[in-house]
Amino acid sequence: MRAGTTSHHTLRLLFWETTIRCNLACAHCRRLESNESDFADLSKSEAVNLIGQLAELGRRQPRMPVLVFSGGEPLCRSDLFDLVGEARRHEITCALATNGTLIDAVKAAEIRDSGIARVSVSLDGAEAETHDGMRQIAGSFDRAVVGTGHLRDCGVPFQINVTLTKQNAGQLEQVYELARSLGAVAVHVFMLVPVGCGQVLAERDMLSPLQYEEIMRRICTLEHRGDIQIKVTCGPHYERIVREQGLRKMRQGQAGSTPGAAGHGAPSRGCLAGVGVLFVNHRGEVYPCGYLPVNCGNVLENKLVDIWDTSTDLARMRDSNALEGKCGVCGYRTVCGGCRGRAFAATGNYMAEEPFCAYVPPGHGLTE
Repeated sequence: MRAGTTSHHTLRLLFWETTIRCNLACAHCRRLESNESDFADLSKSEAVNLIGQLAELGRRQPRMPVLVFSGGEPLCRSDLFDLVGEARRHEITCALATNGTLIDAVKAAEIRDSGIARVSVSLDGAEAETHDGMRQIAGSFDRAVVGTGHLRDCGVPFQINVTLTKQNAGQLEQVYELARSLGAVAVHVFMLVPVGCGQVLAERDMLSPLQYEEIMRRICTLEHRGDIQIKVTCGPHYERIVREQGLRKMRQGQAGSTPGAAGHGAPSRGCLAGVGVLFVNHRGEVYPCGYLPVNCGNVLENKLVDIWDTSTDLARMRDSNALEGKCGVCGYRTVCGGCRGRAFAATGNYMAEEPFCAYVPPGHGLTE
């Protein structure tokens, strides 16, 4: 920690791992702990305190952050909707990140009545074989699709999240069409970051830099269509491609137009780890994002606002001029910044160059 400093950055999104418990065992999950570690989940009173800390930070900003109730599987937590109510009492916009398999008609009505602004449901493929293979539970695809139907019937806005690997990258367009047919308001495409269980998956299933480049251009084509919102997460170099393809003007006023979608419609930037995003795990530990295992403090010991203001790691990540390798000399470094999680996974240095970006800045030689 560094005393006497204040962050001028706005926290857009706080992802809270409400519980480590989950009913699935996804191959690409970032968690390493098992369900038996749920004894360390924040208690209800500790969770209420976390929400109060978030509200304290938000009151000094132009707007409140969005609080994303994540997991594990957040619907495994019995007091979830009480905590959503506490956040709403502080005028915090709430979102829910779920695998969708536990959503029946009753649960969907609870979600609607709680005031949750948007739900994300993960579908890692356009058909059951691919999705269930990654989720490692037979029937999880069909149950998730049924869950989206209950959300739709209750009028709850939902988006589809898909994590791309070699196994499902060829189904990108089909996932997009599936999302449209289900009534989703958006598709959020996640580029795999090799952390947690994903470290094993990455060895055989990580897309190459050139494959990422090709897929992002396909995403750009889908965004041009404008049927529903499409957003890339953990693929910050997409911001370069957007500008190269002339999509920037078309996107203005679209991204984040729905509450909870993308941080109140703030201007797009690539990697938001520690810049506009924080992740709090089930033990109260604070990280720049859920894919970057750099511990910046614990809300049980330090106030969230103090961690946001004084963490030396967060301050370093916010300085695009401190980026190293080709990221440090790239003309897109202020809008992209490279994925700090992948840099850390590859080198142990979160300021190193993005290892899965094919772009070579003008005048910069190819790196080995």
